[in-house]
Parts: sequence; structure tokens; C-alpha cells
Amino acid sequence: QVQLVESGGGLVQAGGSLRLSCAGSGLTFSRYCIGWFRQAPGKDHEFVAAISWNGGTTDYADSAKGRFIISRDNAKSTVYLQMNSLKAEDTAVYYCAADENISVLIAAQGAYWGQGTQVTVSS
Repeated sequence: QVQLVESGGGLVQAGGSLRLSCAGSGLTFSRYCIGWFRQAPGKDHEFVAAISWNGGTTDYADSAKGRFIISRDNAKSTVYLQMNSLKAEDTAVYYCAADENISVLIAAQGAYWGQGTQVTVSS
């Protein structure tokens, strides 16, 4: 069965960095665009960043531009989100998602979703 598993979340001070990982199994990983989303309590899923199947195209939410970097290693079936200059408002559960269509993915309608990893930024 298809699984996406996030890891790397934790507690970090404002201004610090975290690197999240999304590991896929049960799918041909290189066929899929991968995105990162986050959800704070009482809020909808918010798009953070996405990357195309070969890593040639990336897209970022305005809140992430200049601070976060998405990358992928298809040989390891893993996508990363490097988060720098973290702010308290970045606190959320972070999810990765996969879809063959990047527009569908960015609209938070991806075919597959992980269970999430908690990121807490203390101020």
C-alpha cells in the first residue's frame, strides 16, 4: 500500500532551522510531484512548497519564499523541506502529499497524504 511518512519535526527556537523528510513507499516515487502542507489548530491545510517529479520545478507559498527550500532524492524516494529562520507562526503539523498533477497537488487535493509531523517554534 502507498505510504508517505514524514519525520524531522520537533521543538525549535525562533530563528532556528529544521529539516523535514517525506519518505514514500508503495508507489513509483519519481512519477509524482510532492508537496508540503501545514495545518495549525482551527485552520485549513495551507500550501507550503511543492516540487516536480524530477526536481526541475519548485513552487513556494509567499510565507515560505526565501526561508524554506524543497528538494528531492528519487533514489531514496525522499523529499526534504529545509526550514530556516523559523517563526512562531510556522508552528503547525506538517504533511507531505503526492500527486501526478502539480496543480491538483498545490490545491491540497493530492492523491496521497502522510500522517504529519509536528513542528513547534518557541518565541
